[in-house]
Formats: sequence, structure tokens, C-alpha cells
Amino acid sequence: MTVSESDDGRRSFRGGGASNSGRGGASGSDRGGASGSSRGGPSGGRGGSFGGPRDSRGGAGNDRRGGQRRGGEGGFTPRGRDGDRPQRQDARPDEPDLPENVEAGELDPTVRRDLLSLDKTNANTVARHLVMAGKLVDDDPRLALAHARAARQRAGRIAVVREAAGITAYHAGEWAEALSELRAARRMAGGPGLLAVMADCERGLGRPERAIELGRSEEAAALSGDDAAELRIVVAGARMDLGQFDQAVVTLQTPDLDASRTGPGAARLFYAYADALVAAGRIEDGLKWFLNSAAADLEGDTDAEERVAELTGDDQ
Repeated sequence: MTVSESDDGRRSFRGGGASNSGRGGASGSDRGGASGSSRGGPSGGRGGSFGGPRDSRGGAGNDRRGGQRRGGEGGFTPRGRDGDRPQRQDARPDEPDLPENVEAGELDPTVRRDLLSLDKTNANTVARHLVMAGKLVDDDPRLALAHARAARQRAGRIAVVREAAGITAYHAGEWAEALSELRAARRMAGGPGLLAVMADCERGLGRPERAIELGRSEEAAALSGDDAAELRIVVAGARMDLGQFDQAVVTLQTPDLDASRTGPGAARLFYAYADALVAAGRIEDGLKWFLNSAAADLEGDTDAEERVAELTGDDQ
């Protein structure tokens, strides 16, 4: 698990790249994006990030501790009879095991600083659970979620932990849980939060109209760059869920559709645009943009080349 930091200081978890399906774009079908699920939404953060939208695939606000009292969860632990603080290192019955070789120091320092309000032993355990969640999110999202839930149980008053739990739940396909956790993180830390991931959760819950509403929100209007592009991809997917293919095409028509661009974000945007074009019956235009997506996809995160083969009949 890694963490990215945007220009405005927002931080967010990023995890392991492409999805298990390896498909890009924002369609309503199983040709999902680079998320941990089969949906075509944000990469859990933008461009193959963990959870989705820099991040993802926006993070929480500039001050993750916000108005929380100093000491936070676990900061004022009652003393035992001998005057010593109870130790919380032992695993709780419902927590997954932590391998001995997993160290808290593997977690990004900017996230570890947000855990300073916990007592040292608990902070160490929370950090190790977050490390495990990041390591497992691509290959075993259910176990990754178990680790994220353990971290949340121990440190539920810390925004970055709630955000990590939400992103991991998203990759595991637990849309309602992911949405709840990401909303909590946004309330605690301020800022727009991971709007693209939240919108895609609404799609997963069968509520594409709500995803479109998020795309029209004031918070959405304040987004820029990859954050804005990822949200547009999800909104286009919601339009396609509703059979509004032409509107999905229009949603993605921005100056970012520059065929000279390369990288994960460009590849995903081009793929989503191509997918919408094909769905709208504009096959030749769609083929062109699948080719552009394949050219931009330097890391092989999408299946754009396979889509080209399907459309040209070369897969026969």
C-alpha cells in the first residue's frame, strides 16, 4: 500500500495497479476499469491507485486529525492495577493474523504520522494491518478487507484509517461498506473525499442516478486533473448503466482527449471514451480510441488491444 499526496496536501492510499480483470474503461458491463472489482469505475483511485480517485483512483482534507482531541482513540487508556497501561498488541479474536515479518515502518510516513494520536503499541498494530491490506488488495481483496476492518476497529476515529477501510471495501466489492467508510472519512477530514470511488459505489448499489448527482456536485466542480477525469469516467459509466450512450460520449469529451498523451490516466480515459463510442454505435470512432488507449497504456493495465482485435475480427 502506498500513499500519494496531491498539490493541495490531500493524501490517499494507492494500491496495486490493474484489476484482476485487467480491463479499462467505464462501461456498465464486466469490462471494468483498473479497480479491484469488476466494475468500470475508478482505479480505487485514479490510474490504478488504491482506492481509487490523487487518489483515487482525492484524499481526505489537509489536516486528517481535524478537530479531534489530542490523543485520539487509545490516547487516554485507563491504567491497570499496577499502574501500567494495558497492552493492545495481542490480536483480537476477530482479527486476521499478522505475519511476523510485516513491519509498521513499511507504511508511508505521512500516514504513520496520522496514527500518532494512538498509543504506541496500538499504532504499530494498526499500521501493520494497513500494510497487509495494501499487500493483499489485488490478489486477495477479502483478506485485505479483514485487515482493513481490524485497523478500523482499533482506530475508527482517524480519517486515514476510515479512508483505507473504504478503499479496501471497494476493491472487495462491498459497495455499501465502502461508501459508508469514505463518507465518514470525508466528514472527519474535510475536502471532497474520493468522489469517483464514492460515485462508483453508488453504481455498484444499482443507483446510477446518484452517481450522476455526485458528478454535478460543488465538490466535483472543484476537482481538476486526474481527479476530475476519473469522476467523469464513472459518470459516463453511470450514463451507460441507464442506456444513455450518447450522453456518456459527451461526458468524456474534454481537452484531456489528446491522443498524444500516455500513461495510466490517459489509457483509462481513452478506453472509457472508446467504450462509450462503441455502445453508441460509432464503431469506427471507438476502434480509433481503443488504438489510442493501447498506445497510451505503457503498463498494460487495460485490455484495449483485445478490444481492437474483437472489433476488427482478428480474434477469430
